[in-house]
Amino acid sequence: MTLPEEGYLLRIFIGEGDKYAGKPLYEWIVVQARAQGLAGATVLRGIMGFGAESRHIHTFKLTRLSEDLPVIIEIVDTAEKLEKFLASIEDKIEAGLVTLEKAHVRFYHSSVSKKRAGSSQPVENKPPTSGES
Repeated sequence: MTLPEEGYLLRIFIGEGDKYAGKPLYEWIVVQARAQGLAGATVLRGIMGFGAESRHIHTFKLTRLSEDLPVIIEIVDTAEKLEKFLASIEDKIEAGLVTLEKAHVRFYHSSVSKKRAGSSQPVENKPPTSGES
């Protein structure tokens, strides 16, 4: 899979305790992203935060463990694919914040895609010098 240089970053801010279909909402969203063929997804767990519905600050402290820490799901892909994905999950997010912003994609590859077929040597991704094509 390739991504254009001008991609987009979708960020979904929800609570760790949010659920959908009996499982954590963040887990369900990542599974849906994979099923829809998006480039990838990362879930980040916050150590402190508050949101629109609660002015109470949720925090991770050993003396008092919060049961609803903030969670951010980040997905980078094309604007079109992210808009389509968001339309398919939006009604499942009861509380949270969603942002979509431009992202300059420097590279997107896996260790498998960088290796030559049948070789353990990585493929170099250098621009051609003058005289090469």
